[in-house]
Amino acid sequence: MGGAVSAGEDNDDLIDNLKEAQYIRTERVEQAFRAIDRGDYYLDSYRDSAYKDLAWKHGNIHLSAPCIYSEVMEALKLQNGLSFLNLGSGTGYLSTMVGLIIGPFGVNHGVELHKDVVEYAKDKLDDFIKNSDSFDKFEFCEPVFVVGNCLEISSDSHQYDRIYCGAGVQKDHENYMKILLKVGGILVMPIEDQLTQITRIGQCSWESKNILAVSFAPLIQQNRAEGSKPDAVELPPVMVRSLQDLSRIYIRRTLRDLTNEESPDNGLVTRAPQKRKRRRCRRRRINTYVFVGNQLMPQAGESEEDEPIEVEQHKEQDEQQGALEQEEKEPEQRDIGSIEILKAVNVLRDKIMTLPLPESLKAYLLYYRDK
Repeated sequence: MGGAVSAGEDNDDLIDNLKEAQYIRTERVEQAFRAIDRGDYYLDSYRDSAYKDLAWKHGNIHLSAPCIYSEVMEALKLQNGLSFLNLGSGTGYLSTMVGLIIGPFGVNHGVELHKDVVEYAKDKLDDFIKNSDSFDKFEFCEPVFVVGNCLEISSDSHQYDRIYCGAGVQKDHENYMKILLKVGGILVMPIEDQLTQITRIGQCSWESKNILAVSFAPLIQQNRAEGSKPDAVELPPVMVRSLQDLSRIYIRRTLRDLTNEESPDNGLVTRAPQKRKRRRCRRRRINTYVFVGNQLMPQAGESEEDEPIEVEQHKEQDEQQGALEQEEKEPEQRDIGSIEILKAVNVLRDKIMTLPLPESLKAYLLYYRDK
């Protein structure tokens, strides 16, 4: 599934294409997509395919097409402080983007069938927290993943404001999914080859809306011997944050607000500067036709456009020569640009490092990040 938009050269280019095709329609969703590089969730040997609008699967690891994730993120109508459950959480790519929007007072849980995929998701999450340049731009709700079959969730589990299921749901499992949703909540899942948005408007009343025709692999039902009791999946508990953790959140929020007041652009994840693309001009030959007797014959002749064409040709040659000179200087300029970008994204870190606090406390405020 996918291929709805053109492939991008990088993550930002892919997001531009998704915006142009109206798959990404809100700034909140755009910011989350730009903050999380899709390529970081691919194996290194497959990263060249990361910015195509295609699904990717390697063993148990799977990512849906970018156009699907875009529609899902828009349909969930995420807000700060909501609780979210991802059924079939996979690599954690979607859950991490959701965490940037629902913030530190939300709930972010995922259930994944395969243990190796959960370990992969945890590694990717740890890498994002420690190394991502965009981490300090947001208040983050860290996803918590558990191993299990999402069709075997304990019947006494708590309900959620937003739910997404990343595998095809059969009609007889629809009500099972709905029960996990709070009144006023939104469930997005593929059912009968349609990505569907279901809103719970009352205790026993629902509204459904088809979003997009899709093709998903079906949910895997657990094989068990006849008469045996299935292993119930215990969802993570909803934890109350410690006073220490709350203090870190509010100190970082205050410092972030101060830096944003000083430089408003620091609060946004912006598109990386694009290289200027030179446009090649083709020289066109203009023929003059004259009548000789009763026949129309071509005749070469001087044209008023000949001189501008020659000028344009010389101009193109000058541009090409200038481009070669520019490429020789480019590594140095790129290094300078990288330093400038790094300073822009680490303003919060600079603020924290200037505080009159013990080094251990500064490290805690920085989530023990090295950059």
